[in-house]
Amino acid sequence: MANMSSQFRNLIAWQKGVDLAVRTYRVCESLPPYERFGLAQQMRRASVSVPSNVAEGCGRGTLPDYRRFLLQARGSVYELETQIEIAKRIGFINETDALGLTSDATDVARLINGIIRELNARR
Repeated sequence: MANMSSQFRNLIAWQKGVDLAVRTYRVCESLPPYERFGLAQQMRRASVSVPSNVAEGCGRGTLPDYRRFLLQARGSVYELETQIEIAKRIGFINETDALGLTSDATDVARLINGIIRELNARR
């Protein structure tokens, strides 16, 4: 596990998580200015939390910690998916952006789930 701490950048889940955060920030730029400290901020925080937790879990050095942080990352993905749906229903983001973000989030969740399954198999 010790060598994992420097390897998080090689994880596709982390790479796609960073891409998801960047895309979320870009989509949030189109939200109304009064939402800068509301839904947009929550979406940005949730999206940044995904790759951050993947990286932090790698750096913790134990499988239980790694698993726990991956579960937190996955929870942030689901949180973001909920916020995307709310933003879409309110009319803050268009269908194309919502579908793109949701698709990216689903991919990241799938990758995180794969790592969690692998770790669970090591028990």
